[in-house]
Amino acid sequence: MGLSRDPEQVEAAAQAALRRGLSGTSAHVATATVFDGLPWELAGRRPEGAPYTVFQLLNHMIYWQEYFLAEIRGTRPAEPAHWQDSWPGPAAPASEAEWRDAVERFRVGLEAAEAEAGRDLAEPLRPRPDRTRGDRLASIATHNSYHAGQVALLRRQLGSWPPPGGGDTW
Repeated sequence: MGLSRDPEQVEAAAQAALRRGLSGTSAHVATATVFDGLPWELAGRRPEGAPYTVFQLLNHMIYWQEYFLAEIRGTRPAEPAHWQDSWPGPAAPASEAEWRDAVERFRVGLEAAEAEAGRDLAEPLRPRPDRTRGDRLASIATHNSYHAGQVALLRRQLGSWPPPGGGDTW
């Protein structure tokens, strides 16, 4: 039996694949839970030889996730002048509350991206007609996937892996 060519079924399959990519289902550690159980003090610790901390990765992931979501929602944010500008904030959270707030901000954005995956993926974006909703959601999924792997590696180096719900180790 072949794959369906019905446009509605194709769109539904693409939406489901994008949701799996955003969540990390079966491809890698669950994106929404990669930060779970990490003590806030460790989030700001840079293992020897590492270029950044988990907190810096989290803020970088938030930056691009929110940037692409803004485009999806119809605004065109200013492009960062330099790559360093997409790595905002300090190396370490100042408190447990700051860490929790950043993790929650990331999760809220991820949930918004997953909700957008249920809409027309081929729709051109108002601020960027050369891009579609699907393009930007794929950017969020691949960017988060890449950095979630880095978070997992840093957490291993910090002795805080896997998260309570499990990770990519079995």
